[in-house]
Amino acid sequence: MIGTMTRRQGLTAIAAAPFATLATVAPHGEGLDAVARRSGLRFGSALSARTNGASADNPAYAAPLRAECGLLVAENEMKWQHLRPAPGAFDFAAFDRIMAWAGQHRMAVRGHNLLWQRRKWMPAWLEKYDFGARPARSASEILIDHITTVTRRYGERIASYDVVNEAVTPETGALEETALSRALGGTEATLDLAFRTAHAEAPHAELVYNDYMSWEPGNAAHRAGVLRLLKGFRRRGVPVHALGVQSHLVTAGPDTGGSARAYERDWRHFLDAVTGMGYRLLITELDVRDNGLPVDPAARDRGVADYARRYLDVMFDYPQLRDVIAWGMCDRFSWIGPFEPRPDKAARRPCPYDADYRAKPLRTAIAQALAAAPRRPA
Repeated sequence: MIGTMTRRQGLTAIAAAPFATLATVAPHGEGLDAVARRSGLRFGSALSARTNGASADNPAYAAPLRAECGLLVAENEMKWQHLRPAPGAFDFAAFDRIMAWAGQHRMAVRGHNLLWQRRKWMPAWLEKYDFGARPARSASEILIDHITTVTRRYGERIASYDVVNEAVTPETGALEETALSRALGGTEATLDLAFRTAHAEAPHAELVYNDYMSWEPGNAAHRAGVLRLLKGFRRRGVPVHALGVQSHLVTAGPDTGGSARAYERDWRHFLDAVTGMGYRLLITELDVRDNGLPVDPAARDRGVADYARRYLDVMFDYPQLRDVIAWGMCDRFSWIGPFEPRPDKAARRPCPYDADYRAKPLRTAIAQALAAAPRRPA
């Protein structure tokens, strides 16, 4: 274990700086992906295809993407409810725009996701679908067709997929059910088929199970359920290569350092169990909810940066981790504000850049954690 306090030396809580002066908050003026590459890591971000949103079509948002990222992921555009509006119809237009922009700027793209195992996030038509007299066959054909169509369209341009997203119920650790999995004969059978199909159609790709179990209190049942799922994949010989750790972090108040230290032991036990089974790790959706922190933006930014730095130092101790993806670069478009407003109504500040596209202490904390990360083996 690398001493957290040693690696935290030099972290400074700077005031937010304009994007035009990025060199003042980045080592040698480098973007985050360039810093990451020196340690054998990659850095990237989610984006959308919405004009004037968290999109490459928005010049203000495209600027930090170009400066900071070597890896992109669509926030929503590859999910079933966006990509497949009807049983026999696919709409690739929005995701194709993301792929085209990434190709133009020589950025890799991750596939997110091929199956979101939650009823409320499956397309409405699929939850109401009549699977007929042979439901297992009908359901398997729908799932296989979906994964085959997507993976064949993008071929080797996508080298990593979140094949399955969020199949474990956080409160109980049990597996989620959908109309599709009930018709197919159970959730395990559904997930296994998804991974086996993805492996057959994209044998070059890293296949990831992605979920949001975290290190904060209240996640023990969720973590235990994820471990059972991962053990089952290994026992059944399912081709799953990595665990995607979403990393939607939640601060617990002004003593961010103390709370992080309290969470670290159990979190390391979880990561040790995952990597001990031979799985790789990814940080797939990094952001920080500023819960319990003061309304003053500067104080909140310092707390968020310190908390994230401690978390990243733990994660980067694991050489199995190679990719770090922020779930958006700019506070203006973060999902957290609408999803969970602060009780004091202060605007959320969960991302590396603020609502005016100015770099924040969180951006510095990420850069310094990447720079201090142990070098990944070749």
